[in-house]
Amino acid sequence: MGSVRNLSGAVRGLAGIGGCLALAAVTACAGAVPGAAAGSAVTSHAKKTSSPRRAVPTTTAPRVRGGTLPAGNPAGGATVPVAGQEVVTSHPDHVIGNGTPASCTSAAVVAAVAAGGVITFSCGPDPVTITMTATATVANTSHRVVLDGGGKVTLSGGGTTQILSMNAGWERQWPQLVVQNLTFTDAYSGTEQTKGTLVYGGGAIFDEGGQLKVVNSAFVGDACRPSGPDLGGGAIRAVGMYPASTVYITDDTFQQDSCSNGGALSGLFADFDVINSLLTDNKAIGRGANPAAGTSGGGSGGAIYTDGARYNLSITGTVMHGNTALEGGGGIFFVVDSGGGTLQITSSTLDDNPSGQFQNAPGIFDSVNGRDTQPVVVSSSIE
Repeated sequence: MGSVRNLSGAVRGLAGIGGCLALAAVTACAGAVPGAAAGSAVTSHAKKTSSPRRAVPTTTAPRVRGGTLPAGNPAGGATVPVAGQEVVTSHPDHVIGNGTPASCTSAAVVAAVAAGGVITFSCGPDPVTITMTATATVANTSHRVVLDGGGKVTLSGGGTTQILSMNAGWERQWPQLVVQNLTFTDAYSGTEQTKGTLVYGGGAIFDEGGQLKVVNSAFVGDACRPSGPDLGGGAIRAVGMYPASTVYITDDTFQQDSCSNGGALSGLFADFDVINSLLTDNKAIGRGANPAAGTSGGGSGGAIYTDGARYNLSITGTVMHGNTALEGGGGIFFVVDSGGGTLQITSSTLDDNPSGQFQNAPGIFDSVNGRDTQPVVVSSSIE
């Protein structure tokens, strides 16, 4: 899109890490008490070692439980709006498999997603991994597609394949894609960023237009190309979404995902609401931020990279830890080009998200309408 400006004149060093984050109505310092009320001043600049903290993993290896990957922040207690909650799938339109692992195939997933409606799996009593050999594509004639793995199904891209794609058209209302109770591993989008198209990025899920909700799902080791100034979303990329909708990321885990920008999530002209989720060890691996046209670029938003006009990003009940960016925003890169927007962080912990070249808050680059600004931080710890 080229909408992120060349940041050479706005580069921020790393001096902000561990220091104070000055807000419009709150002074939040490293180690700020998570229970501090909005509008109050946290006057001590010393790190509070006794402050309550969200649980974070102590290893970079994917966490495995009973053959499946757990999803979400176990300490997250934020209220989830109805629109962001899991969909009831007790009466599916299509069932993938006939009760055996061998019957659950890539071709069956592709066919069911193309048919649309509510889709569940019957692959036997044990967890199963389906290696996708083709991308499952949502048909624009669908109204809603719900893909529910029941907590037992892993979809693998085998390091070569993007798993899900929906290209509804810029800002169209339908279809709605709902993904829940699934694990996505080793997905890959190899599409390069080129002029005249935005259909790139999104290792596991790519979505242009329509509506998107992802609930109780894990994304581990998913990736897209390592270069491109706007290319992003090792796990998920959402662009040109229906303006009246929000991309809900509810009770999800993103671990060891990578891309040029937005190691886990990438949004363009899309509102995101990230609730009770866990984002750890994701990486923005591009170089050069937004250089002149024709050069590679990238490297911003270790976990989350968003851009566009008139949009918001909300982080609630979420832990972000150990994410990295070679350029800006080790945790979050949030740039609103025009029309205003807000990055709000509530009841969350963001720590150890180093930015390689620039940031204006610990692990965050926040710019609205061409001006560096600060996120709205409520009852959270950012350091």
